[in-house]
Amino acid sequence: MISRVRQLITRIDDDLHRRLKERARDQRRSVNALVTEVLEDAVPNESPRARFRRRLKERGMLVELDVPEPTLTRAEVREMLRGEAGKAVLEALEEDRADRF
Repeated sequence: MISRVRQLITRIDDDLHRRLKERARDQRRSVNALVTEVLEDAVPNESPRARFRRRLKERGMLVELDVPEPTLTRAEVREMLRGEAGKAVLEALEEDRADRF
């Protein structure tokens, strides 16, 4: 996809223009490249949903929970229950069942 480039004309005071020119010169860039980067940082390209979530988070109105780790598969559980660990689990389950009944 070809990106179109638009021209933006704005009025700024002499002091701001001087500071922009100095910074661009110090960074060995054009004023246009510097201003473009500043504007891109100021107006992020985000989806409406992402923008809504960011605004809620900024206002302290969004609670984000930690995503739980993936659950184990049956094969992984079977593998974990082999050996001493498995015996201990089985004994604990048997004791618990005996106490209940």
